[in-house]
Amino acid sequence: MDKINERIEVMNHLALGMDGIVDKYLVPIDKNWQPSDFLPDPCKESFFDEVREIQKAAKELPYDYWAVLIGDMITEEALPTYESSIMVVKGVEMTNDPQGWARWTRAWTAEENRHGDLLSKYVYLAGRVNMKAVETSTQYLIADGFDIKTDDDPYKTFMYTSFQELATNISHKRTGTLAKKHGNAYLSKICLMIAADEMRHHKAYKSFISSIFEIDPSEMMIAFADMMKQKIVMPAHFLREMNGEKSGVFGHFSDAAQRLGVYTAKDYVDILDILLTDWNVSTMTGLNDVAAKAQDYLMRLPERLTRLTDRIKIPELEYKFSWID
Repeated sequence: MDKINERIEVMNHLALGMDGIVDKYLVPIDKNWQPSDFLPDPCKESFFDEVREIQKAAKELPYDYWAVLIGDMITEEALPTYESSIMVVKGVEMTNDPQGWARWTRAWTAEENRHGDLLSKYVYLAGRVNMKAVETSTQYLIADGFDIKTDDDPYKTFMYTSFQELATNISHKRTGTLAKKHGNAYLSKICLMIAADEMRHHKAYKSFISSIFEIDPSEMMIAFADMMKQKIVMPAHFLREMNGEKSGVFGHFSDAAQRLGVYTAKDYVDILDILLTDWNVSTMTGLNDVAAKAQDYLMRLPERLTRLTDRIKIPELEYKFSWID
């Protein structure tokens, strides 16, 4: 049996506990929050007064903050790309199997769908944004897709999502903290609620990898190292603006996030450290020779990356995004 078939066999085994996985990490739909819980109700006479309050508070947020918030929102709105990419992962593409990983993917997508919906409505109501430019960027990002270099491999894919969900949690949590610092408690509540969802999802994906390590430690260690060698790219790395040119917009978005301290190169290293600790990578035994070398590479990586991050210089000049009026 080749390696990918062995990995599919492991995924099939873990899928037998799908009921417990969904119940533990996802909230039943009839008990979950919805975007309308946080937005002005257009059926009420107070609707326009509440919108004016939103717009008043939005004026206090700095330019870089809007760049990051919009970039985060567009990333969330590109959800169809993420669902479709997971649905073709080997071992996940059992769409008709109620116990299969496709059930998790659909339910996870349903929870994630609320994030972009809520943020896009807030951004629209805030009155600080060129919505057509934002919507055009969103359509480009969905049309372009992304390439996270997992080769539809389940071990690599869920390693990526374990990392990425925590990165997203950090970003939303810090935009929430900054909003409160600028006197916008309303937006802070929205961002922190989304961040809480992302932390739950991170814990779920991280638990999947923990289970794989128990069953197939050598292959999981190799997959982990493979992903870190090529670097974890963010979902919006193909971000474009209204003119359609791939002009390094994601880099400018990342610079704004670094200036604000929303998501930095240090956070990348910190997430790696967290995963190494939570998966007990340093103490894992019984690995084959290739996996042992991968383990050694992973344990040395945080120090190496820290040296590199210390050399990073963040541009001070703000890039003028077409999104922001």
